[in-house]
Formats: sequence, C-alpha cells, structure tokens
Amino acid sequence: MHILDIFHAHPTTFSFEFFPPKTDKASDELFETIADLQELKPSFVSVTYGAGGSTRERTHDLIVRIQRETDLTAVSHLTCVCHSREELGAILDRYAGSGIENILALGGDPPRNLAGYDRAQDAFRYASELVDFIRGHAIAGDPRGFGIGVAGFPEGHPGTPNRLQEMDNFKRKVDAGADYICTQLFFKNEDFYDFRERCELAGIKVPILAGIMPVTSRETLTRIAELALGARIPSGVLRGVDRCDGDNAGVAKFGIHWATEQCRDLLDNNVRGLHFYTLNRSHATRRIYENLGVKDSESLVARARA
Repeated sequence: MHILDIFHAHPTTFSFEFFPPKTDKASDELFETIADLQELKPSFVSVTYGAGGSTRERTHDLIVRIQRETDLTAVSHLTCVCHSREELGAILDRYAGSGIENILALGGDPPRNLAGYDRAQDAFRYASELVDFIRGHAIAGDPRGFGIGVAGFPEGHPGTPNRLQEMDNFKRKVDAGADYICTQLFFKNEDFYDFRERCELAGIKVPILAGIMPVTSRETLTRIAELALGARIPSGVLRGVDRCDGDNAGVAKFGIHWATEQCRDLLDNNVRGLHFYTLNRSHATRRIYENLGVKDSESLVARARA
C-alpha cells in the first residue's frame, strides 16, 4: 500500500523497523519475529540498508519476502552512499517490479570496510538530492510514484551543529518531495515536541513519526550509540540501568517501562505515528503494547481517538 493511503486510513500509525540478517539462519529467525509482530497489525514495517553489496541484496530479498509472504506493507531504506544514478535507477526499477511502493531516502554513511571512501564518486551527497531523484522515478499504474520518507533528528543532526542551518537543510529535503518524516530515536519527549514545533514554524506539514527504541540490556546502550550518532542518553536512563546491577532482565523491564511512558505521553499529545526500532526482536515491542492496555495497532488507534 502506498504510504499516502496508509496515512489517509490511519490517523495514528504504528510501524516497526528491522535490519537485514547476515546469514540464512538469522533470516529464518527474523521472519519468525516478523510473523510474531504481524499479530500487532502494524501500519507498515521498514528494513534498513547498507552500502555494501551483500547487505544491499539481503535488504532487497527481505523486503520482497515480506511483501510476498505477509500481509504487511514494506518500506525499504535507500542511501546515497556508493551509488551511481544508474545503480539507483536499477534498484528503484527492481522494487517497483516487486510491488514495493515506498522508500525511506537517506544520505547514509560509507561502509566501515571502506575507510577513506571518496564521496565524490557518489551520484548524490545529500538526501534531498536522492528524494528529488526518487520523486522523478515513475511507477506503473500510480501517478504519485514512490511514497517517500526522510529522517528527522529531534536532538539535532550530528553533521550540522548550527540548528538554524539544520532546519533550512531539512526543509529543503522535505520540499524535494518527501511524504513523511521518521525521526531518529530519542529518550526525552521534550526533544520531539521541540522538533515538531520547529518543523511547524518552518512550514513543514507532512506527518512526523516518533522513533522509539526500548533499552533491553546494557549492551543496547552501546548499540544505540553506534546506530544513532549523537543521541543523548538521559541521566535517568543511565541511573535506571545502573540500579539493575548487571541484571539484563531487570534492564529490559526498566527500558520497556521507560519506552511505554514515552509512548503514552506521545499518544496523549497527538503524535502522528510511533516507529519502533526493534533490533529484530519482538518481546519489547509486544510488552509495550500490553502495558498500554491494547492488543494491536487498531486498538491503539481506537484508544487514541477516544
């Protein structure tokens, strides 16, 4: 389903993000997780994308499998890094031919195994250019073309310390043709509300989805630092993890409680959507739903409307 149709049908969206597994065994395990989360009736799911060749193929294979073997709408990430215009065009053609209608367009970072990679080789350096390119790529039977999402940074883009310049750059990216914004993960809702208000002041009117990642172990904090460069981990989160004294089961309970309270407050303040970074696991997301007193996303929407 096209993302615009999803937003039209769902006043509040609930979505999950996965990353492509590195082995066939991990792929089968991930699909069990996806099947488990399918019961929660998410509005859509997304799959991350690496610039390396094998990672690209696994992203494509996972996206197509989700599209063919589940009832879920799949959104594929796509980055500027390590791509010519011809390669990007071929990827979009493959997706369109496989029934994939939605892309999350990102600037991206060079693979770790390509130290010193020269970005001058890339067709595009900035996500705004990629959005414009995707917007000009046709899909047979749908004059709207691809549904396009872009990333937002409630705590500030790590590459743009000047917050005024950051918003100018961000508006340029949205104006290039984005249909929605999905934010980087954050732990303090005040950062999201400030970002949402700054978007409103800048004349940005597309839906803004809040990115949520529950802390389920001390190791998750390290993973968060790697995935979300510049993300602030509040002292309250650090104190909560420290109180668990190395007990990861306790850390998971604390992290799920923190994320649940984030979601409750966001829903109370009319968030347009919640996007869960699952780390390819289902337990934490399911527990958050249970803590909110609902069984699936349709129930959450009904509660949000009440």
